[in-house]
Amino acid sequence: MAPAAVLCMMTLLLGFLQYTYWDMSLKRQQAQNLKTAYISLAEAEMAAQRMQSVVNFLSQAQSPNVQSIEQMTDLYLHLSVAIERLQDSTQLSASSLSLMQQGVADLDPDQGFELERFDTALGLLRPHLRQLLNSLNENRNDLSDLHRVDMDALVAQTTFVSIVVLGVAILVGILLSLMFARRILHRIQVLSDSAERITRGEFTPPPAPDQVRDELDGLAVSINQMTDQLFRVVSAEKLLEGAEEERRRIAMDLHDQTLSDLSAVQRGIGQLRAASSCGEEALKIETDLQRAIGNLRLVMDDLHPQTLDILGLPAAVESLLSKASEQPGAPECHFMAGDGVAERPLSRLTQVTLYRIVVEAINNAICHAHATCLEVNLTLRGDSLVIAVEDNGRGFDYVPQPPTASGGRGLHNIQERARAIGAKASWRHSRFSSGTRFELVLPSSLV
Repeated sequence: MAPAAVLCMMTLLLGFLQYTYWDMSLKRQQAQNLKTAYISLAEAEMAAQRMQSVVNFLSQAQSPNVQSIEQMTDLYLHLSVAIERLQDSTQLSASSLSLMQQGVADLDPDQGFELERFDTALGLLRPHLRQLLNSLNENRNDLSDLHRVDMDALVAQTTFVSIVVLGVAILVGILLSLMFARRILHRIQVLSDSAERITRGEFTPPPAPDQVRDELDGLAVSINQMTDQLFRVVSAEKLLEGAEEERRRIAMDLHDQTLSDLSAVQRGIGQLRAASSCGEEALKIETDLQRAIGNLRLVMDDLHPQTLDILGLPAAVESLLSKASEQPGAPECHFMAGDGVAERPLSRLTQVTLYRIVVEAINNAICHAHATCLEVNLTLRGDSLVIAVEDNGRGFDYVPQPPTASGGRGLHNIQERARAIGAKASWRHSRFSSGTRFELVLPSSLV
């Protein structure tokens, strides 16, 4: 409101100055027209004076002088041009213009070179030209004095009006600013308190206005929506962290209890097979039990890989890739971990989430891309951790789509897991002749 009021007053001041200087510009244009007419009259009077001198010289000469006749013709051209420039002047009356035009016509050498006609025409034209020059000169002096007086008055008037308008504009701006500042500062304080509570982990959004009237209302709505989305993200992260912790607990329970019991049963069967006569049946049971133990270890590893807790992410990924390459029809697998990746500190949730994403990416390359070569790289790009899974399979163009009931949840799950830890996942064409490169970038600020 305050800037609008000040701008309005400044617009009125500019309008006043524009009107004042417009009037002055009219007077300046009038002075310019008067100056132009004076110069043309002075040129015409000078040409007429010289023509009079030539006529006097020729009247006293005993024989015609060709050079004087040519000079008379040139002076006539100067006179006619000067008089012609005066035709559009508003400083001369119509009778004066008519008299000068008649004089120019009588002085035309093309009508005959008669000295008496020239002398009569110049006798009528020169006094009239001198009279007009004196009149225009007086008008120029009067207009110059008036212009100087008007300019002084204009400067004094515009200075006074400008000072008054600027003073009033500043005063109005201060009053309006004080009037609205308290309300605006209160609204800003409410938003600041809400942001501080959100920073402390208290997800209490500020009250959203019923109608967005200005930028602060829009900011309040944005903070309200952001708080709601942040609450859902944190809740999802806590839920995911709780689920992973529960999977780890179940895996530990299976390892410490169930796997130990099965191992004890296996040892008992081995002793029974050695001591009894039913060796073949015991061997078959022992083989089945060994297979069950192997399957149980796979389930435990799927629930929570122990290698991840013991050796870290690079070793867990390398172990995963090694097991995948041992399967029938598996592609040729290569693994590379850059310097500093193993020492990079990662939270348990981030580490498990990255492992799940790599597992999904490797399964996609093996099961869907039908690749014969697979590379997994863990590197540092600046301060960001980069995980790349690249194959030479049939490839695809990634288009984000919601998961369907018939399948297609793998890529969606990767995106959701990456979003949960603040990473960015992308798919593009592989550097091989065919295939896909999956890349996940985790900024250092989110590690």
